[in-house]
Amino acid sequence: MPETLHPDFQPMFDVVREVNSGETEFQQAVYEVMLSIAPLARTRPEYAQWGILKRICEPERQIIFRVPWVTDDGKIEINRGYRVEFNSALGVYKGGLRFHPSVNLSIIKFLGFEQTFKNSLTGMPIGGGKGGANFDPKGRSDAEIMRFCQSFMTELYRHIGEYTDVPAGDIGVGGREIGYLFGQYKRITNRWEAGVLTGKGLTWGGSQVRTEATGYGTVYFAQDMLETRGEGLDGKRVVVSGSGNVAIYAVKKATQLGATVVAVSDSDGYVVDESGIDYRHLKDVKEKRRERLTAYADERGSARHVTGGSIWDVPCDIALPCATQNELNATHAKTLLSNGVQLVAEGANMPCTPDAIELFTEAGILYAPGKASNAGGVATSALEMQQNASRDSWSFEQTDAELRGIMRGIHDTCVETAETYGSPGNYVVGANLAGYIKVADAMVAQGVI
Repeated sequence: MPETLHPDFQPMFDVVREVNSGETEFQQAVYEVMLSIAPLARTRPEYAQWGILKRICEPERQIIFRVPWVTDDGKIEINRGYRVEFNSALGVYKGGLRFHPSVNLSIIKFLGFEQTFKNSLTGMPIGGGKGGANFDPKGRSDAEIMRFCQSFMTELYRHIGEYTDVPAGDIGVGGREIGYLFGQYKRITNRWEAGVLTGKGLTWGGSQVRTEATGYGTVYFAQDMLETRGEGLDGKRVVVSGSGNVAIYAVKKATQLGATVVAVSDSDGYVVDESGIDYRHLKDVKEKRRERLTAYADERGSARHVTGGSIWDVPCDIALPCATQNELNATHAKTLLSNGVQLVAEGANMPCTPDAIELFTEAGILYAPGKASNAGGVATSALEMQQNASRDSWSFEQTDAELRGIMRGIHDTCVETAETYGSPGNYVVGANLAGYIKVADAMVAQGVI
């Protein structure tokens, strides 16, 4: 990371780096926020002091636990589970669970740190948290996944609750896993506490649009960004990385708004479909059949599968990285810029490396950080909590309208905050400052806790 922090913040970051040695993802997330909040050293020095910043960079609680489970052939496996309850200044801890082999404490802490500001931007009364395990559901039977989820919840249940910490899904945790987790929580506690998890099925406390929310929200945010330049999505050529839940519904909404999505990816490569990715076929292959993208290409004559290289080699007007952290680096950014990209909006959490972000900013293209552009998922989770609390169920149209309004509000807040602090058009500065100030206000009001 370049040493370009404000002089007031460099010593603070050095301490964070020392205390959290080896946690590169977490350090990266903190560094980005410290870069953006430099104006506070001049305009609101009380919020740029170590007393606030140190507490914001230190999780309120970090929980690590063993998850033992039994495979179908009787073998005992052990995984490591995590829940980092990062900041509750604005409300209950809120954030997803990720099941993936790459999961470690650094990744969970970076996700929880980002989630704190993302949740702040939504305007909903929710704090930040994140969790998960280094368990890989890929290739596992439903019975094995059920046993893992039940073991995971047997420890986690004592740390969560409707008024304490409300997990949701993330990579590797979809409706199936949420169902197993909720069932075990209900079994252990003997309570029907619908508000303890979000992302539930529609027949047992879930919300319309929650499945679509992160992908839809990312595209809504991109649409608002284009409108600042008098443009829209109609006729735009779009590339979406990933092919999971976020990517599928980003493809769907972008297509509905007139764009042509020409490529999606998975860990085996990427598919290019010049006629436009068929989101119905994509959903069938990836969600229902749980197959690789090679199946999409084999079954659709207009598509070709590419192994090796990068999806960012495909020319596009709009890039939506929706896969995982640090997937788009400086080399990819240079390729995108040379191919004429106009807008990058993050559907995943921190998918662009710092040097890639720097290139996008210097080029003057529209760039949105994930804490703003992918906030639709957690916003709709909060709407699910609201419905659970009132024993209510909203229509798809009502919930989608609420989501659309929240995303527009986040966009406008980012724009206005960036202008106020002397960085017009910089969504990174706008998102980080707006999120940080709201959390800091609440922390100051509540005393030294």
